[in-house]
Amino acid sequence: MAMRREATDSGWRTSSYSTAQGGECVEVRDGVPDAIPVRDTKQRGTGPVITIGHNAWRAFIDMTKN
Repeated sequence: MAMRREATDSGWRTSSYSTAQGGECVEVRDGVPDAIPVRDTKQRGTGPVITIGHNAWRAFIDMTKN
């Protein structure tokens, strides 16, 4: 897992669980080989981006479903 800042907004999508009131706002970026970049919607362009490998992301998603 790596952290970095992301300068562009292209390719990002907001989680369907994010709320319009500014609560749990998480975005993921599509189209990045071998990783899933994740960032906080409230800190677009200024906050860190956490890059998670596909296997770790799948395990995370599976855990949140239970």
